[in-house]
Amino acid sequence: MNERQSTRSLATITAIGAYVPEKVLTNDDLAGMVETNDEWIVQRTGIRERRISAPDQYTSDLCFAAIENMMARYAVTVHDADLILVATHTPDFPFPSVACQIQARFDIASAGAVDLNATCAGFSYALHMANGLVTAGLHRKVLVVAADQMSRITDYTDRSTCILFGDGAGAALVENGAASPVFLGAHLGSNGAGGIHVYRTGFRSEWQGKPLQDTKMAVQNGREVYKWAVQTVPQGMRALAAETGVPLESVDWFVPHSANLRMVESICEKSGYPVDKTLVSMVRYGNTSAASIPLALSDAASEGKLKPGQTVLLYGFGGGLTHAGLLVRWPLREETLQ
Repeated sequence: MNERQSTRSLATITAIGAYVPEKVLTNDDLAGMVETNDEWIVQRTGIRERRISAPDQYTSDLCFAAIENMMARYAVTVHDADLILVATHTPDFPFPSVACQIQARFDIASAGAVDLNATCAGFSYALHMANGLVTAGLHRKVLVVAADQMSRITDYTDRSTCILFGDGAGAALVENGAASPVFLGAHLGSNGAGGIHVYRTGFRSEWQGKPLQDTKMAVQNGREVYKWAVQTVPQGMRALAAETGVPLESVDWFVPHSANLRMVESICEKSGYPVDKTLVSMVRYGNTSAASIPLALSDAASEGKLKPGQTVLLYGFGGGLTHAGLLVRWPLREETLQ
């Protein structure tokens, strides 16, 4: 165990919530928009449907609903949070941040507020930062939210990408007061040179001297991202197991970013982790970027799959290229209020 991982975590997760929009976009719906069909999509991605925001819904609205869901399920409050971290790459505005909009909406009296962008690895990064800040004694109660509205940046004439993406949000509270360590270890990394394989243009339309498709929509070289992920994530999983002293075979659940079910199956095959102990959200919700991991966790908690004391390996990966794995001991018992 290295020096960074040897610090005992003092943080715990006290609540989790999630939200997806009401509108369902099925594979058959997409077949009426581009040349595709349900069998083709399921065979290549495992995705059957995804949720799409209403025209007057924005990322902040998804966040508000996820937080409200969390507060109802666990009878907690966010009004005394002292920091708000929002993982998103589809904010309503460049500024003010989504975090500041959350602060105003919930009338949180005295909280720092910041958005962070690690794309599909955003939730893992935000949880890691929240744990570090609470463990260091710099903050007491951190509201972590992850949300992306992929429908606004998806080209629905491009069948290679439009079949993948959906909208959603997840929320969690990270607080001081763990009786025993909840955050057991982390493994983070990046490969900036691979950023050209998945991007969205902004002020610039070139990358390291190479021209980009200046569409303002998400552009992805699926083959290259696939190759990177199925090599990088298993290596990170093994490194995290070595750093924490928890063998992969002892991990109860693996929760990767729900990019593509075939990619997840390849990651499991290369790491030796059983796919039937993997929690995903893309089958019903599509690839929701930063929201995919908390959506999977929220559903598993509601269904009674996640139980207190179980070890859970979260692994986000995506644009940047960035990746982040966390090993946690699940602290929550589902407390849905009727």
